[in-house]
Amino acid sequence: MRLALIFNPFQYKIHEENLRVVQKYFGLFPPLSLAWVAAIAEKAGHKVIIIDARTLKLTKEETLSALKEFKPDIMGFMLTTYMFPETLGWIRYLKQRLKVPVVVGGYNLRVYPQESVLPPEIDFGVVEHAYYTIPALFRELEGDQNFDRVPGLVYKDADGVKVTAHPEKINFDLFPNPARHLLPNALYAEFPTQRKNFTVMITSLGCPRACTFCEAGGTLYSPRSPLTVVNEMEECYHKYNIREIDIFDYEFPMIRERTLAICKEIRNRKLDITWACRSRIDSVDEELLGEMQKAGCRRIYYGIESGVQEILDKVNKGITLSQIRETIRLTKHFGIQALGFFLIGAPGETKKTVKQTVGFAKELDLDYVQFSKVLAKPLTEMWKDFKKQGIDYWQDWISGRTEDKPLPRPWTKLTNEQVDRLAKWAYITYHSRPFFLFKSLLKIKSFTELKRKSFAYLDMLFFQENVSQANNGFVAYNENFKRLIAKSKNLLRHNLRLKR
Repeated sequence: MRLALIFNPFQYKIHEENLRVVQKYFGLFPPLSLAWVAAIAEKAGHKVIIIDARTLKLTKEETLSALKEFKPDIMGFMLTTYMFPETLGWIRYLKQRLKVPVVVGGYNLRVYPQESVLPPEIDFGVVEHAYYTIPALFRELEGDQNFDRVPGLVYKDADGVKVTAHPEKINFDLFPNPARHLLPNALYAEFPTQRKNFTVMITSLGCPRACTFCEAGGTLYSPRSPLTVVNEMEECYHKYNIREIDIFDYEFPMIRERTLAICKEIRNRKLDITWACRSRIDSVDEELLGEMQKAGCRRIYYGIESGVQEILDKVNKGITLSQIRETIRLTKHFGIQALGFFLIGAPGETKKTVKQTVGFAKELDLDYVQFSKVLAKPLTEMWKDFKKQGIDYWQDWISGRTEDKPLPRPWTKLTNEQVDRLAKWAYITYHSRPFFLFKSLLKIKSFTELKRKSFAYLDMLFFQENVSQANNGFVAYNENFKRLIAKSKNLLRHNLRLKR
């Protein structure tokens, strides 16, 4: 069969956990889920293309033109809860003109499997991982079309919507490497990126931790073996000229021995790759950080969440402020950049606690910070509490019964408007310190990086979350940007001369 996978563009949503400016500069990431589906389908003997319309900035009409040239037998889309309406719009447009079946997969299928396929334009849904489902679905489409035999499939028949059983456990090592040969690898980057080409990797599924704000808490953990992980890194290096990788695991160094083995194998193969990962504060120690640094780790994203112990306890984080201080100290000791993920609007949050958290972040002197607005995301404990009260915004959202709007935060007395303002204030007050700005400029390695970070900083200063207010700051934004670029160019030239 001929499978066309489409990754459509999407716009910022009011209910998102990030500020509009943060989301704007977050980066362009490869649609790894679709690349895995492509690899699984190719392994089963099918012909596949991926159209990353978001990264390539393609319109629906341009995407349709590419699809007509390929002549697919079936189209596939990644269906997340947040971008459900936009993806559905693309599905409707393309299916009306191509008249081929549509299969969807992704996070939303785990939350709302039946609701996800109710639109008449959607024929099939992959509820869990595609490894077993996609090959079996294609066999049935080419054969008897007995879809009850396809594991992890949701589909419609004369009796309604059906969901078939899926194996509870899955060996992540069985997955082929993502089909990066179908992606525009040279175009991907994230905000801190310093080397090209850039990509993301996932080396484990799930997370056994129990943070109340995270959708992955308590899910089955399935890591790939060290050899499988480094084999993929080596393929990225030699086949796709990739020099920087961000490991998107919920927590990469969860198993200490596995992490050490991966680091040892990277060094044995002499791979000149810079990589980043996410980690809990209590998952690393001095020896492990030293080995990670030697193997190319240059950035660690830590889930810190708050500078107030009472809030850390309320979200079931299981760490202390003293642990945070020591881990960040060790990370910086080994020359690894430290990024802190923080929450704004957590249970018990006040203006005072937000200021304490920002002060704590300054004390840690982190290289990067991210202040996210706490959101009752699907499958989190907070979402489950809402459901017990008969409230399910996300189900109404994907069903078209509600509009995009801020969600309630009954666990804090702060209003949504206050949470927005405090999140923006946190970013500005953290990044506007003169010495921090100077140090950041000295670390910049290219004019492209300088331009990206300067635009982001000035957007944060002068643009508003409310789009109608944004234009008011444009003139000031433009003039300030010109002045900052002139000063930054001089600092960058001076820094490069010092390095030479």
